Amino acid sequence: VQLQASGGGLVQAGGSLRLSCAASGRTFSMGWYRQAPGKEREFVAVISWSSGVTDYRDSVKGRFTISRDNAKNTVYLQMNSLKPDDTAVYYCAAARSNYVRPVVPRMDYWGKGTQVTVSS
Repeated sequence: VQLQASGGGLVQAGGSLRLSCAASGRTFSMGWYRQAPGKEREFVAVISWSSGVTDYRDSVKGRFTISRDNAKNTVYLQMNSLKPDDTAVYYCAAARSNYVRPVVPRMDYWGKGTQVTVSS
């Protein structure tokens, strides 16, 4: 399975961006992760393809929304009220196992990252 992420860019604090991730094959759940300079990669959001159940890291709850388009095999991450702390390379990922709360499955496939920069 190949994943193609797009939609990153430069935005001012308080602005919005939408990331997209198109998958070449079918998986059971997909997620977004991010890695800021000098920091470890961290979980951002996950969604189950079948149920649509989602989960988020605490710092993005209420601001980010993950969604899916089954027909297009594409997952989106709508990011609103962006903060400078959201600046990072964002990666989409996919798992061969389903997401069932509260355990985020191990991701089996990773896309190339897309840079998101939020200026203050």
